[in-house]
Amino acid sequence: MAHPLALAYFALFAGLLLVIAGVAIFGRGSDGNPVARIDLGPRPHRVAHVTPPVQAPPQEQQPEAAPTETTPTPAPPQAAVQAPPQTTPEPALPPALVPGTISKPVFAGRALVADPALIEQTDNGPLPRIADDGRTPMIAYAPPVKTDSRPRIAIVISGLGISAKETASAIAELPAGVTLAFAPYDEDVQRWVGQARATGHEVLLEVPMEPYDFPDSDPGPHTLRSGASEDSNIRKLTWSLTRFTGYAGITNLLGSRFLADEDALSPVMTFLQRRGLLFFDQGSTTHSAAPGIAHQTGAPYVQSLSTIDTIQTGMEIDRRLSDLESRARLTGAAAGSGFLYPVTIERVADWAKGLQGRGFVLVPASAIIGAGK
Repeated sequence: MAHPLALAYFALFAGLLLVIAGVAIFGRGSDGNPVARIDLGPRPHRVAHVTPPVQAPPQEQQPEAAPTETTPTPAPPQAAVQAPPQTTPEPALPPALVPGTISKPVFAGRALVADPALIEQTDNGPLPRIADDGRTPMIAYAPPVKTDSRPRIAIVISGLGISAKETASAIAELPAGVTLAFAPYDEDVQRWVGQARATGHEVLLEVPMEPYDFPDSDPGPHTLRSGASEDSNIRKLTWSLTRFTGYAGITNLLGSRFLADEDALSPVMTFLQRRGLLFFDQGSTTHSAAPGIAHQTGAPYVQSLSTIDTIQTGMEIDRRLSDLESRARLTGAAAGSGFLYPVTIERVADWAKGLQGRGFVLVPASAIIGAGK
């Protein structure tokens, strides 16, 4: 019996050896299945480690996985918020002084801006006329000027009544002796005229006239045209003259071609003379027929000797103003014209501060009738 028992133990031992060898070579059948391990030993303090999320390929632009740590994640940079552009509010409009129907004199401060005796009421509006007592709008609406033997200089600045900001700036910054010319198109122009008169300025009306490069330069639908009939031009002139009250005369808005046409200009200047209005020629037309017509008809007329801001630099404007002083010394009076450019307003206001100290007096255009002839 001993021998068979020994053989059994030997067979069992050999089988165990074969199992151990098979596991070593081929692995366990449980490999690959989940296995739970419990660590019963003491746990030292450790910092948690988080495996970073897998980044998507750049071309796919997939959103990143949410972080699992409690450490705050920096916020993505935000586009800078741009503040809205600062806009300068338009100046408040001056009060409306002149009613639709003028039945009594209207004043802005001490300055007259409307007088029924000087107005012919029309369907288009108030048309200036010579009063029954002989008073003319030119005299009635002109600022008073003291008697002074010093040479006189007049400056006319045009372009007012279109931009409220620039108009308010010119009225406030320019001395009262500067004459202001208003375009006829803005509905609120009468308010600004009242403000200008209240601060002592003489006022002119700009009448649109045909330039040589018309219609590339187009002053508007009521432009006086060379070659048009007299009736057509007078109708357009009347439209401009009825836009507001309180002006001493008119000046040309563009008009190089029209002013050079004696046949077209003569009826217009005659009409103005019969209405008691001054004509101020801005002097931009080399061959203007206005001086000769004014001499023939006796129309009140002033011609600008220089456009002071043809070149819009402070140095050039100062030079042109100095030239006016030289001419005034020789002839006793001189007139210049400019536009509502900020640099023009600045240089004229600064120039005028020292004018009396240099022996001159600044006067409205109506105070130098005939200057420049």
